Amino acid sequence: METSYFGSAGVLLVKAVFGFFVTVVLLRFLLQWARADFYNPLSQFVVKVTNPMLVPLRRVIPGVGGVDVAAVVLMFALQLLETWLLTLLMGVGVNLASMAVLSLARLIDLAFTIYTVTIIAEAILSWFQQGSHNPMIALLHQLNQPVLNPVRRIIPTFSGIDLSPLVALVLLQLASILIVGPLHDLARSLSLG
Repeated sequence: METSYFGSAGVLLVKAVFGFFVTVVLLRFLLQWARADFYNPLSQFVVKVTNPMLVPLRRVIPGVGGVDVAAVVLMFALQLLETWLLTLLMGVGVNLASMAVLSLARLIDLAFTIYTVTIIAEAILSWFQQGSHNPMIALLHQLNQPVLNPVRRIIPTFSGIDLSPLVALVLLQLASILIVGPLHDLARSLSLG
């Protein structure tokens, strides 16, 4: 009986620690991709938390075409390590290929979740902060531009109401269903095979 309590506690700790670091590294990657303001206090927090892991890795893994490959490798390695530790704690046998696909699915799902949360937060905050400058809203706006701008080119505003966040949220959910779901199925089939 006690073993299951320790196992559950271990699962919680692994998910909390790795979830935090994977999310922060992914946020840094997305902020770099969006060319967000890195002097923003939230950006500075993300940089300070990720630098101890990323700076040494960048000496070995350079960026390619403006993509921070070191951040991608770090995110994937952390997610893979989390998946491996969780399978050990739960007593589930999974092969490396299955864990790699599952890790990729979790990273993509996390990116969709980050965009979903930040788009909703930006939309809600925009109702209350009309005409004033807030660094958090500015950062959310910069972070969401790669997702919202393509939608805004297709969907015009109606009577001053921007429907692009709603359309983007639906598209993110569709992408999650069409990408993350099949990756989970592939991971399951690899673990059985």
